[in-house]
Amino acid sequence: MSYEIKTGNKQETPILWTGDFYNEGTGSGDIFDTLKEECGVFGVFGHPEAASMSYYGLHALQHRGEESAGICVADGRDFNYHRGMGLVKEVFDKDKIASLIGNMSIGHVRYSTSGDSRLTNAQPLVFKYRDGDLAIATNGNIVNEPLIRKQLEQGGSIFQTTSDTEVLAHLIARSQKDFVEATKDALKQLVGGFAFLLMTNDKLIVASDTHGLRPLVMGRVGEAYVFASESCALEVIGAQFVRDIEPGELLVLDQNGFKEDRFAEPQRKALCAMEYIYFARPDSDLNGSNLHSARKRMGSRMALEAFVDADIVTGVPDSSISAAIGYAEQTGIPYELGLIKNKYTGRTFIQPSQELREQGVKMKLSAVRRVVEGQRVVMIDDSIVRGTTSRRIVNLLREAGATEVHVRITSPPFKNPCFYGIDTPDRRELIASYKTIAEMCEEINADSLAFLSPEGLIQSIGGYNSGDYKGGLCLSCFDNDYPTQVDFGGEEKDGCSC
Repeated sequence: MSYEIKTGNKQETPILWTGDFYNEGTGSGDIFDTLKEECGVFGVFGHPEAASMSYYGLHALQHRGEESAGICVADGRDFNYHRGMGLVKEVFDKDKIASLIGNMSIGHVRYSTSGDSRLTNAQPLVFKYRDGDLAIATNGNIVNEPLIRKQLEQGGSIFQTTSDTEVLAHLIARSQKDFVEATKDALKQLVGGFAFLLMTNDKLIVASDTHGLRPLVMGRVGEAYVFASESCALEVIGAQFVRDIEPGELLVLDQNGFKEDRFAEPQRKALCAMEYIYFARPDSDLNGSNLHSARKRMGSRMALEAFVDADIVTGVPDSSISAAIGYAEQTGIPYELGLIKNKYTGRTFIQPSQELREQGVKMKLSAVRRVVEGQRVVMIDDSIVRGTTSRRIVNLLREAGATEVHVRITSPPFKNPCFYGIDTPDRRELIASYKTIAEMCEEINADSLAFLSPEGLIQSIGGYNSGDYKGGLCLSCFDNDYPTQVDFGGEEKDGCSC
């Protein structure tokens, strides 16, 4: 199924910075309006160097959140923890890691969405309650959190953060049952996509939502257990992958050993398709499928659905490189490194001039003139959100001398907001929700534009082989078919505030 449309070109209207530094915030004035990573969690049970392992694990998950990082450890009696704003390497040094003594730990890297980038929301969140200490780290979003928070506040609860993770702690604390049973009851009340790590002075609990919307895997290092948002974090510490955590599953690890349990029966399996398309690292495996291989198949399928004659194929780094290689291999058109990403821009507080503001995209991405000049270019990317980023990249290629720029997107049109942990704009800001593909093509200044079909996406990931509905994927951002209830009478939340 092909979505290719030919259209004319359109000149770029510069969109400027709105903050004090060039990559601040997530609004439409941001230099890159691509989808933002959610969060990453990492846990260790039964290893004397739990903090060090968490540090390296969080490094491997840094792409999932760059605003804050934290690690909490337990030695069977006490908690030690440290959290801070910034990258893992900025938050932790040798002395801080050495001070985190214990054989059990949970760690977190965070990306916030709507201005709540502050230390109080950095995870793991740590609480004192009647049975001792409690720390929680999560990746995802609780859709009915505003409703639960309102009910808890009416019952006397006082919240210390704006993170939706805190509602779980309050629900547990209000229960008269033991910790494990209280956690089960609390999780049953949550609607959304989540992967939780909970730690007390002597227990580690691991839980995944009933649809498995957010990824979570288990590994082993000797006799120790390790848990992570992606399998790439297991590799970095030499852990052996064991399995994915199943939907509705609840694992309990304590001095009595390892217990497999569940808080609810699994529902329709619906792992976020954007993990395969964009978020997860290419060296990670999800549900038995390697991300690099899946993305290559997406590019190959894209070539079959929407071939265009061209001179070179290039991918928008980093997530689209694998798909671009697949497209090139399928078509026989040479793959070239036409776009280079500057990985070291960071957050700069140097106030740029007006001229530099207008050229800000070049601080993060550059076109290789000697490669694209005089060439008909197929530009592979993973998604179009507002359209402003795609337009800037197309114009970079044109400015470098490309004679034609044909855009191929290895996902269906992104039309709907996510309620399960991805930072997405309001539906009215999603260009695919209000423009035709022909209009989008004109808006981004491309010679042609095509999107991968939903069937092609599922087939590429390998989902049809599983026999699950929609290949066991959540495609709601494309087809508006949400696996959970998302309407709570105005008391619901999308995006991610974990």
